[in-house]
Amino acid sequence: MNPNRFALCFKPAVATLAVAAALAGATPGAWAREGVEVGKQSGFTRLVSADQVEQAAAAQYTQMTTQASQQGVLLPANHPQSVRLRAIAQRMIPFALEWNKRAPQWRWEVSVVQSKELNAFCMPGGKIVFYTGILEQLKLTDDEVAMIMGHEMAHALREHARERMGKTAATRIGANLLSGLLGLGSVGDTVLNMGGQLLTLKFSREDESEADLVGMELAARTGYDPRAGVSLWNKMAAASKGAPPQFLSTHPSSSTRIQEIQANLGKVQPLFERAPKPAQRWDAPSRTGGLQGGEVLAYWGRAVQSPLAERQEMGAFHGHAH
Repeated sequence: MNPNRFALCFKPAVATLAVAAALAGATPGAWAREGVEVGKQSGFTRLVSADQVEQAAAAQYTQMTTQASQQGVLLPANHPQSVRLRAIAQRMIPFALEWNKRAPQWRWEVSVVQSKELNAFCMPGGKIVFYTGILEQLKLTDDEVAMIMGHEMAHALREHARERMGKTAATRIGANLLSGLLGLGSVGDTVLNMGGQLLTLKFSREDESEADLVGMELAARTGYDPRAGVSLWNKMAAASKGAPPQFLSTHPSSSTRIQEIQANLGKVQPLFERAPKPAQRWDAPSRTGGLQGGEVLAYWGRAVQSPLAERQEMGAFHGHAH
């Protein structure tokens, strides 16, 4: 295994979050009926084997990270950005598992690639990749990182790539009505042909909306402010005034995206308010003040105690003292 790629073990995180959530008066299971509302997964996913899609994604992820390592642009596991993203992912994964019955068996991995591109994605099977361009050029707060990560994880959890492949397979099958058996072969060809395109798949507006909603909920349950979705997409809009960044070429924006996020904040804000907050943050302001209101943020390279987590810990301490 490449030392600069790191798999995430979510079981310890589940136990840690379960204890913290219990102290807060709730558990992940108790929250299951709250949050956003999305429909059932598309029936088109049944036309393509999940195993095949995940195997194709794993192969492409390995190829990509190997090439990045050979070129010296794959950040090491101990780099501050790698540590930061891994910490956020470890908090989010336990809450992601309920969205896909296969997710507990996924070998979740996080890689960070040195590139000016504003891009991030999560491939089928839980392979998460961030480019430094999106982190540094947009000066993303931890909350904004969580919104992107949750959004990308949602694409994998809701199997949007598999759905796209299924739709393509259905089209090919429809064009080959001479033999019902030939349909299975067409599906196999679809996986082979599209497996190399997983990084550039363009999702539908419905898929993007769904990923926004699920991502908001994942961020909120994990203790990251879902309101950051608004500032995130404002930054994206500003960045796209020139040549649109790669992220927007595969994640089309719309004039109603921010409005849709704002319309659903009420469903996830209560989850955020009572969720255990991260003990450390990597987006400390360079001056005294909150993270909102145009504060100039320091370069992400050091972890600081989260004020919310500190107050939460003090509250728990005083509670036990009584």
